[in-house]
Amino acid sequence: MERYADVLISLRRIIRAIDMRSRRLMQQAGFTGPQLLVLQALGTCEEMTAGELAREVNLSQGTVTSILDRLEKRELIQRIRSHTDRRKVYVKLTGEGSEQLASAPTLLQERFIERFNELKEWEQHQILASLQRLAEMMDAQDIEAAPVLDIRHDLEGQAPPEDWKPAAGDK
Repeated sequence: MERYADVLISLRRIIRAIDMRSRRLMQQAGFTGPQLLVLQALGTCEEMTAGELAREVNLSQGTVTSILDRLEKRELIQRIRSHTDRRKVYVKLTGEGSEQLASAPTLLQERFIERFNELKEWEQHQILASLQRLAEMMDAQDIEAAPVLDIRHDLEGQAPPEDWKPAAGDK
């Protein structure tokens, strides 16, 4: 087999691992990765503005606003207008949001980060350089991306379909 085929197979495995974990997260907790990331950020602060939250989780403000709309509908967060500056709106977890966050599984990137940090510095640089080069080879170097290992529809501001189910073989 050609070496490029091995690279493509490895890429496909990574994509499938992310997809399978995303589906599991949705089944177990009812959250997408970006939703859980937003809840986790809110769990570390008493309250934040949507802009502060977007910077914290490295997502666009539009994406975060869309995520907040869905979390607010589920009564997991609440928006509170500032008493001192009416233009500012703060976001904070509700009691239900805190409970859901406490019982939520970890994100795939958390395990990856642990393992990546265990590598020697030269290995980390080698992986980074190889992946950056690969992104260039696939004309993906200018595509905006957040460090969230999730491919659910939240990144486009859309919720997954209500009848969404994992694909056969994804457990």
